[in-house]
Amino acid sequence: MNGESNTRPEPAAPTGRTPGLPRQAVILAGGQGSRLRPYTDDRPKPMVEIPGTGVPIIGHQLDWLAHEGVTDAVVSCGHLADVLQDWLDSTELPLRVRTVVETEPLGRGGGLKYAATRLPHADEPWYATNGDIWTRFPLRSMAAFHAERAATATLALARPRIPWGAVETDAFGHITDFIEAPPSPYLINAGVYVLAPEFAGLLPDRGDHERTTFPHLARERRLAGYPIPQGAYWRAIDTAKDLKEAAKELAGDRR
Repeated sequence: MNGESNTRPEPAAPTGRTPGLPRQAVILAGGQGSRLRPYTDDRPKPMVEIPGTGVPIIGHQLDWLAHEGVTDAVVSCGHLADVLQDWLDSTELPLRVRTVVETEPLGRGGGLKYAATRLPHADEPWYATNGDIWTRFPLRSMAAFHAERAATATLALARPRIPWGAVETDAFGHITDFIEAPPSPYLINAGVYVLAPEFAGLLPDRGDHERTTFPHLARERRLAGYPIPQGAYWRAIDTAKDLKEAAKELAGDRR
């Protein structure tokens, strides 16, 4: 059995909403976070706080979503779900939040499908994000990009820095320069999505949508990619090293 809970805050929905702009979102917060231990020994990964920010990752995400016009979020929980629920219950939230708990692993695709069934507006588009992403960029612009292309799903795309120094050579093989942590030549899935109402029905009951649903949509040209605007911060918090580097980078942004 899987369970669900409503959190206490019930803010009023804003007026003047742009038609077609998503007002609901799913946050996937059920992972074990094993590579972030010991930080995840007593809390789920989205409850980890980047030093200096004063807020857990999921708190930043909820603020961001609310700022972008979202009024309702469903948080899919698993590992140490009670810790996350206690924080939600004791925090003044900027939007309505419902939690659903996976008591058995459904995979990212199954977890997303299960959470999507609890969204309040089944006939409207929605956002989704992985619960370990720290970013901030204009979701409204991404939603407009999605609508213009009539996509079933749109992925935010990031260009992370390579974690090693790079070497440049000339045609003869002489080293000409060293570049510390350059941007990757490839775009990656940034873990933030705009999704059409029908997308939930295409998800697997169990398993990973990135191996099933996304390749199917790509073959049918129904999958779009939105590059995160230059200068917008993005980082996935997967390891203790990510946590330390994010703290350093965000401290630099605040100076």
